[in-house]
Amino acid sequence: MSPLATATLLGAIALLLYGIRLAGDGIQKAAGGRIRRLLGVVTKNRLVAFGVGAAAAALLQSSSATVAMLVGFVSAGLMTLPQTIAVLLGANVGTTLTPQLVAFRVFDLAVPIAGLGVALSMWGWSSRARHVGQAVLGFGFVFLALHLATTTMAPLRDDPFFTLVLQTLRDHPGWTLLLAAGFTALVHSSAATLVLALGLAHQGLVDLAGAMPIVLGANLGTTAAAIETAVGAKRDAQQTAAAHVIAKAIGLAVAFPLMEPFARLVAATSDDLARQIANAHTIFNVALAIGLLPVTGLLAGLVRRLLPPRPASEEPFGPKYLDERVLESPPVAFGQAAREVLRMADIVQTMVRESIRAFEGHDLDLVQRIEDMDDQVDRLDREVKLFLTKLSKSGLTEAQAARELELIAFSTDLEAVGDIVDKNLMSLARKRIKQGVTFSAEGWREIRDFHAKVCENLELAVSAFATRDADLARTLLRHKNRLGEIERALNAAHVDRLHRGLRESIETSSIHLDLLSNLERINSHVTNVAYTILEAAASDDGDG
Repeated sequence: MSPLATATLLGAIALLLYGIRLAGDGIQKAAGGRIRRLLGVVTKNRLVAFGVGAAAAALLQSSSATVAMLVGFVSAGLMTLPQTIAVLLGANVGTTLTPQLVAFRVFDLAVPIAGLGVALSMWGWSSRARHVGQAVLGFGFVFLALHLATTTMAPLRDDPFFTLVLQTLRDHPGWTLLLAAGFTALVHSSAATLVLALGLAHQGLVDLAGAMPIVLGANLGTTAAAIETAVGAKRDAQQTAAAHVIAKAIGLAVAFPLMEPFARLVAATSDDLARQIANAHTIFNVALAIGLLPVTGLLAGLVRRLLPPRPASEEPFGPKYLDERVLESPPVAFGQAAREVLRMADIVQTMVRESIRAFEGHDLDLVQRIEDMDDQVDRLDREVKLFLTKLSKSGLTEAQAARELELIAFSTDLEAVGDIVDKNLMSLARKRIKQGVTFSAEGWREIRDFHAKVCENLELAVSAFATRDADLARTLLRHKNRLGEIERALNAAHVDRLHRGLRESIETSSIHLDLLSNLERINSHVTNVAYTILEAAASDDGDG
């Protein structure tokens, strides 16, 4: 092969990989949060889980992205391991869509398809239409790359050396399988391997017997991404990846010794060689699902025995749900960030709830424990923001970009509440303990009642954030205004006691007023989430 032909073939492979990636990204953006909601409907019904996995992988056009998404759901406790295995089996079937599409002889339509994709991407009537255009453009690139590769490989039919290499590989299917697996692992795409096999078939450079090891090798190669996901990951992620690897290994252990009868079965499905290769890939994964779906529980048990849960250890405090491996799937990344923000909210709620006790007695240890909690809040706030900023801005839809801002805004408000408790309330508590003063009975009752209302509003804010419920958000804003009125009334009541000359009120006046002021500031911060929820609801109504 000449240097120019070699460069053209390599360029075609690069264009093929880019096209597959572009198509998957476009479909994912167009689908928006539907993929995440799709996975959220998984139940204990294996067939439902299988169907959900197939649909999700067909949309994502990547089993690797699906595995990463599943790792996030398992880590968040939203799915069990048997459910995950059923979804994985469905995902294996869903990723056979691209080879099936490419098996149609659409070479002549490659440029028109790409042109349609460009037109939709640039002049689409909505963001969703533009994302669909990106997906169409990606498929146009795939078809064009296959055309270039096929044309470039045409002279190889008369090349004695290349013919000898192909014959050697045909005589040694094990080596062919390993080479195909290695290439798939390298490019992280079984579809790319199979599309190249289709190109060889179109030029008559490979027959069905020679293509069968390539099909099996492509399936084996997809496990590389799962293994990479498991390295250094949490045990839940490792179990998910292990289930994927074991399932593929079982399929290969059965199919490889039976390649000849398998090839005869595939040959009966079509007279077209390219279609036979695509069908072989689909049949392998469908048969694997049929064989393993009834025993997902047993397979999960095997995985747990091989990788038992780790014992609880005293690890340094840090994020529990954030996993950078899911950053390529924004819906899952947002789900993980939301759970981490809710974890932060739990700590902040404890700080606010316990802060009132610091004004009752002389427990400096309690004050210190509350102050230490703020360090945890600061750590989680920093990690959540760092995690979200790693998402590609160009890869987010408008709705996803808005969701990112919601998460960052609520995290910022929680961190601000933590600072108020740490630097202001605990400073006032230390001051009261040092001076040895106590509040008047009437004043303390007012403070406790106001503190309880702030705690209720904080709990309501967290619920509104978790559910994104517009009605809760409106209630939150009404409570905010009401608590502002109550604070002003309590300040007036305290001043009245000062006029009456109550000793306790005079001694604690500055602490009393600062305490009320800081509780009102906490209430102001926690109710900010209502505005972003109502803005999102208004945006959804406008889109509808």
